[in-house]
Amino acid sequence: MTDSNKPGKTLSLKKKPAAPSGTEDDKRKRSGARARQVALRERQQHDTPRAGNPVEARRPTAQAESAGRTESDEAPRVTTRRRAARPAQGSSRRLAEIFAVFTPCPHGLEEALALELQALGFEDASADRAGCRLRTDWTGILRINLYSRLATRVLVQVSQGPVRHEDDILELARNTEWERWFGAEQTLRVDTSAIRSPMKSLQYCNLRAKDGICDRLRDREGSRPDIDTVRPDARVHLFLAEDTATLYLDTTGESLFKRGWRLDKGEAPIRENLAAGLLALADWDPAQALLDPFCGSGTILIEAAWIALGVPAGIWRPFGFERLRNHDARHWRDLKEDARSRIATRLDAPLVGVDLDPAVIDAARQNVERAWLTPDTIRFEVGDARTVQPPAEQGWIVTNPPYGERLPGDEPELWREWSQNLKKNYSGWQVHVISSDLDLPQRMRLKPLRRRPLHNGPLDCRLFSFEMVESGYRRPARGDGPD
Repeated sequence: MTDSNKPGKTLSLKKKPAAPSGTEDDKRKRSGARARQVALRERQQHDTPRAGNPVEARRPTAQAESAGRTESDEAPRVTTRRRAARPAQGSSRRLAEIFAVFTPCPHGLEEALALELQALGFEDASADRAGCRLRTDWTGILRINLYSRLATRVLVQVSQGPVRHEDDILELARNTEWERWFGAEQTLRVDTSAIRSPMKSLQYCNLRAKDGICDRLRDREGSRPDIDTVRPDARVHLFLAEDTATLYLDTTGESLFKRGWRLDKGEAPIRENLAAGLLALADWDPAQALLDPFCGSGTILIEAAWIALGVPAGIWRPFGFERLRNHDARHWRDLKEDARSRIATRLDAPLVGVDLDPAVIDAARQNVERAWLTPDTIRFEVGDARTVQPPAEQGWIVTNPPYGERLPGDEPELWREWSQNLKKNYSGWQVHVISSDLDLPQRMRLKPLRRRPLHNGPLDCRLFSFEMVESGYRRPARGDGPD
């Protein structure tokens, strides 16, 4: 995305072989599009294969965290059953078939996710409650898992039907062709969620779905699968509405926000897909500087580096579909190799993280190393947001500052003093702050251009957007606030 002969900062992925001089790889230039349009550039590049060597893939040395429980009613259990060989037939049929897909995401990112999916080539992607819906083939499902930065999972609808009581769920699950996807030799987990469902117990509904799946496989294969709620081979999601039930096959496994690099989380981590969503909603331009003055473990900045370099979000992590029957390992390997070959090796502008806690800065640097980035890709500094100077004449601030229990009790003037620094030194910068403190603009004495509702885990938050305009903030003495 940048010219490799261009002078200036050279930031690269580790173990990246140098591209031959004079190839197309040397002539790549950043288009200047916003962060959420990076996927569109990746799609456009896919239409014209580039010369050059692919980035060497390194598998993570640390395992990703286990997924959290929802409405699964089985205790974790470990199975030692030997897995049977998966049949090779059926993969070509799957590649040609069109599936209905639902991609959940954090509340508030639905429209941004729809734009991301459309940029990836899924033109029928449309925002829905807490996610997006689309139709695509199996290759498209693999590509969403590989490339999406904002989605949480990729769920494939396998059956749907009317339900009036719990036994209807049992029959729906029993009549679904589960043997096509997994068998009795594999472990299973079922999760249930509902909106306006008249069912009295989601746990009992979960049990009925699980019994229907196991009965189907026992009838056709002679035994039932074991249940494993921690690291199952297959995951099924049951969704209940007022009068219908939908069964989804989870192709993702552990949530997509688990990129495979983060161990040091800091005091109040922000999930990776929400961090990428903040950059998308902020309309950050990867050709411009980015500063996080409350950087914590560096999640926002690492996501920004991957966006700017074109590193697919799922390039170095395992997926649930790899454990399904008829998984075409060669096709999946080809998709990943193509993605690696398009990763850039330089950044156009500085990425800077600042935090008061030296231990947190050390953890952020370790996370950068685990994200397969060179140490100088992101500049981390121990410092105070109230005094830190801008790293460039213009740029973006995107940050998740302390709020609630994270806010030190002896820092009542933090927001006013930070705001004074912004007004004095950050003319021409865009500032985007996520917070559960809905009175934050008043505390900063700034008027937001926009306030977008978001959820950071269970917290009801807003993304406040400010534009620092020189003429509006150069005031003497008592003029702290904007015009």
